[in-house]
Amino acid sequence: MPASPYSLATFDIAAILVVAAAVLGLANYHFLRLPTSIGFTVMGALASIGLLLANEFLPGVTIDDWVTGYLLRMDFSDTLLQGLLSFLLFAGALHVDLEQLRKDWVPVLLLSTVGVIVSTAVIGATTWGVGLALALPIAPIWYFVFGALISPTDPVSVLGVLREQHVPKGLQATVGGESLFNDGVGIVLFTILFDAAVSGQDFSLSDGAQLFAQEAGGGIVVGLAVGWLGYRAMRSMDDYALEVLATLAVVMGGYALCSALHFSGPLAMAVAGLLIGNFGVSYAMSDITRDYVIKFWELIDDLLNAILFLLIGLNVIAVVPSGPHFALGAAAIVIVLAGRGISVLLIKGLLPASRRHGPGAFAVLWWGGLRGGISIALALAIPAGETRELLLAATFAAVLFSVLVQRATLGRVIERGPLATLTEGTPPPTVH
Repeated sequence: MPASPYSLATFDIAAILVVAAAVLGLANYHFLRLPTSIGFTVMGALASIGLLLANEFLPGVTIDDWVTGYLLRMDFSDTLLQGLLSFLLFAGALHVDLEQLRKDWVPVLLLSTVGVIVSTAVIGATTWGVGLALALPIAPIWYFVFGALISPTDPVSVLGVLREQHVPKGLQATVGGESLFNDGVGIVLFTILFDAAVSGQDFSLSDGAQLFAQEAGGGIVVGLAVGWLGYRAMRSMDDYALEVLATLAVVMGGYALCSALHFSGPLAMAVAGLLIGNFGVSYAMSDITRDYVIKFWELIDDLLNAILFLLIGLNVIAVVPSGPHFALGAAAIVIVLAGRGISVLLIKGLLPASRRHGPGAFAVLWWGGLRGGISIALALAIPAGETRELLLAATFAAVLFSVLVQRATLGRVIERGPLATLTEGTPPPTVH
């Protein structure tokens, strides 16, 4: 029998994704010239929209059939939740200044825990209301799964804007630290709600809280352990190739250990990345090694985010969006902004005046709360079906809006807001 056109080996799938990411990166470099992370997002979105239009309007073109068969070869849950996220979170943690984070730990703690829970509840309940109005065939708990996956924020491109605008380092640390830890907390919350949704069992708040404490606490302990071992190993040698390999061992080995122990791998990688990015960079690496390690993980972060946007674009093509998809996507943009605003306002009210970073901080924390690769990865892990298709559309719309609109206008928000008076004449902060 002839081989099915969709019978691609794992290597073939990886090759297609990497080649596509490289082509889009080259196109951005030569034509759009946007920052790498933003360029990948724009090019991935444009490629997805172009393929969707070709499928819709060109006779004889059946891209959606090919893409559907292609996607059936991929196991998103195992690939994304059990591996890829570990690389993304470790890469993000390397750039967070632990000393500054220690000074601003109160707002970071509240935003990354209470803020994520409040955001999940607000977004879930509001999206549920929209789903009822649109008569969407989605069980209520899946709306809260969506709230959990869309609540974590992505700090990479935001921190670049904050440095360009000379925003005080304390606020930079709050944005970066919150994004780092709310990723881990959001993923734990997502996992708990996701398991309840898949199993069909009633969600128990007490059981959920107990499981949250177990997964989060265990993840932090494992992260400290593997991060310290990685730091000691790197300090014992001066060979950039081996030290890059040591960071890979920390990520892959640590995440595998967490999976075996049923702890939170994402939180473990956030903690390990903090240790390596601060103590390892400062005390265990030569200048050459430091340069290789940082650039290696920046490349990994850019590549994986590019692949994630390609994957969600392919899923959108396979779905062939209809009216309900567009309606839920448009509503999701507003709902996610509202959920973020409410959670930030609540945390601001809980903080003492000395911890609020002054006027204008709310605008930065609200409008700078971008969504990125983490949300896409989690959305892709939802089991195939109409619920997945609708929530993918909502995720794609919210992430695309945050990257293309919020990120592009954040500098203007800072320049025109009260925070501008605090940043004028301020020398550029030292980049960690």
